[in-house]
Amino acid sequence: MNTSKTKDKYQIAVVPGDGIGKEVMKATLDVLDALDIDFEYVYGDAGDECLEKTGTALPKETLDIIREADACLFGAAGETAADVIVKIRQEMKMFANLRPVKAYPNTNSLFDNIDFMIVRENTEGMYIADEESYTDEGAIARRIITREAERRIIDYAFKYAKDNGKRKVTAVHKANVLKKTDGLFREIFYEVAKDYPDIATEDFYVDATAMYLITQPESFEVIVTTNLFGDILSDEGAGLVGGLGLIPSANIGEDGALFEPVHGSAPDIAGQNKANPIAMMLSAIMMLRYLGENNEADKFEASILKVLNDANTLTGDLGGSATTDELTGEVINNL
Repeated sequence: MNTSKTKDKYQIAVVPGDGIGKEVMKATLDVLDALDIDFEYVYGDAGDECLEKTGTALPKETLDIIREADACLFGAAGETAADVIVKIRQEMKMFANLRPVKAYPNTNSLFDNIDFMIVRENTEGMYIADEESYTDEGAIARRIITREAERRIIDYAFKYAKDNGKRKVTAVHKANVLKKTDGLFREIFYEVAKDYPDIATEDFYVDATAMYLITQPESFEVIVTTNLFGDILSDEGAGLVGGLGLIPSANIGEDGALFEPVHGSAPDIAGQNKANPIAMMLSAIMMLRYLGENNEADKFEASILKVLNDANTLTGDLGGSATTDELTGEVINNL
């Protein structure tokens, strides 16, 4: 994810969205402002409340802000999430969705040694939502797999492995049933693998992978897969390490990047200062690494790890009683 881009001040598009998105975003910006980097924040509106207020869930002005920024931080969207996030991905051609699955101390992680990345294709597969109207017989959806898009995401996965010291890439598919589309995906995977002879390869059916994530999660380092399978497996991965409150994500394209927590807007606790901001903070750390600010990213991550190790200032979902503000303050103190 690293880029060679460095500058005196980064322009960051900030889209808090709905519900707890506003709270976890404020918490994260408070920590970013305590780092030795200058940011200029440009705010955009999107989500359920935006739809109610303006008649659209994703105004053109917000898209323009994201296009012009060095990166975008997104909080959470409610019922309009697909209309917002999927559209941003498509408009910005953000072809890669990265979802790290990592075990942290004093969480509900099922294992201590989990640390892998799911690299998910973002632009095609089932999620293009190319569905025909209902008929008397039922309904039909098309699954699109192209050589260009799959080669791009697979090559990205291998480059990620190489740049981050990973030794193995696993392709996940269902080529025994989807012989043409996933058969092509598997074929391209091994074609691209020839360009990375130092990285080990393997491929599994998606149903087998779902089992292996439970029985041997420590064996995975980088998983590359298509859109729907990646979405499902990343939520399973979240369950392995304590839930969605600890899972960040990145959407990467050639002309932009958006970073967001995987959790939703959690309207039941919104505005109560109860939300766990760590997934949003980890998303910001992914942004820092994308910008090439690795030293500050390491400092930020180490501070979160200290909060989790000390276990004195944890939010309710982590078994504590701290507020969002209290956890945030402890992260800043640890810097």
